[in-house]
Amino acid sequence: MTTSLLIFGLALLLAGGTALVSGASRVAIQFGVPPLVIGLTILAFGTSSPELVVNLVGAVRNETTLAFGNIAGSNLANLGLILGVSALARPVGIEGSIVRRELPLLLLGTVALLIMMLDRPLLGEPALLSRPDALLLLLLFGVFVYVTIIDLLDRRQDALIANVLEMEDNLPPRPAVPLPGAIGLIIGGIVGLALGGHLTIVHGADLAESLGVSPVIIGMLIVGVGTSLPELVTSVIAALRRESDLCVGNLVGSNIFNGLFILPVSALVRPLPIPPGGVLDIFMSLLFAAVIIPVFLFGRARMDRKIGFAFILVYVGYMSQRALG
Repeated sequence: MTTSLLIFGLALLLAGGTALVSGASRVAIQFGVPPLVIGLTILAFGTSSPELVVNLVGAVRNETTLAFGNIAGSNLANLGLILGVSALARPVGIEGSIVRRELPLLLLGTVALLIMMLDRPLLGEPALLSRPDALLLLLLFGVFVYVTIIDLLDRRQDALIANVLEMEDNLPPRPAVPLPGAIGLIIGGIVGLALGGHLTIVHGADLAESLGVSPVIIGMLIVGVGTSLPELVTSVIAALRRESDLCVGNLVGSNIFNGLFILPVSALVRPLPIPPGGVLDIFMSLLFAAVIIPVFLFGRARMDRKIGFAFILVYVGYMSQRALG
């Protein structure tokens, strides 16, 4: 019963996030918001809404270990599993703009997060992501948002802009949805997210207790992967459509959002103790991101199926070790 309710909670999270994005996009269109702005704001934030809700509910209910596992598992799944699966579906090209802009910010933010987690070796205290740490990470996220917006506005031929506009032009005309219907989608999405987040946290913790494992393992293996399903669908479709900058950019951007926004927002609600193995989890996500750079430099800016398969093998091996360890 616990497992069924956990799966139902994850399904509600995904359905709620989809409804929220759909309703908010339609409201924005009715008020004349440009498609590019919608793509860079509502869609970007909306696809990460399941992770955000799970972490906020976890912080409120003091299930901080499961909440941390959700973010660590989601970031590992994004670059280890989803990017690898996308490369298996079709070799993924890596745009220079991703390596020049998003990837360095992801590496910088992840290194900063790692340093904040080294309380025990540096201070002799239990590792804790405190509220001051959270504020610093949010400042880094603000820098990321500012740099991204300025860069996109200055570079009209940016690949991300071109692909978003091209996708909008190729979409079939959608029937007009009355404003009350769009608002209903938003309300339904919020309700679905809230209920799904509650069920996921409560029954995820119950499942961990019944299995005799740490909640961080459930957070990484089930909740983290489950809340990353929107990124999986988006990235595989982008890879198949040869829109590789959207594929890699979606995953790198999601990891930035997870580490520099969702995690610190959770720590503002309640400081997050770092569970055993947490530093290694974040370090592994840093390694996955760092490997993209030599792949870009020496692989002709292309991640082929062999590298994608290697990413999956490393991810599966590491997660197996975490589950058994």
